Amino acid sequence: MSVTNLKTAALAALTLALFTAASPAHAYMGAGAGLSAIGSVLSFIGVVLLMIVGFVWYPVKRLLRRKRADAVVEDNGAE
Repeated sequence: MSVTNLKTAALAALTLALFTAASPAHAYMGAGAGLSAIGSVLSFIGVVLLMIVGFVWYPVKRLLRRKRADAVVEDNGAE
């Protein structure tokens, strides 16, 4: 095992140990704070999905539109 892999494995083991050793907070979260937290998480997920759509769909859409326009030009030139 290389030094980098050994360090990565040690860091992963330490992280896992710290997460499993954490004790519960036993705290109360009210309805307003809970709904706000859920709304924030859902908004963040929506923003990430829209960002992926923006970065993937719009270039594909532009490429398809360009291919369609080239096909129309070729059809008009064949007549």
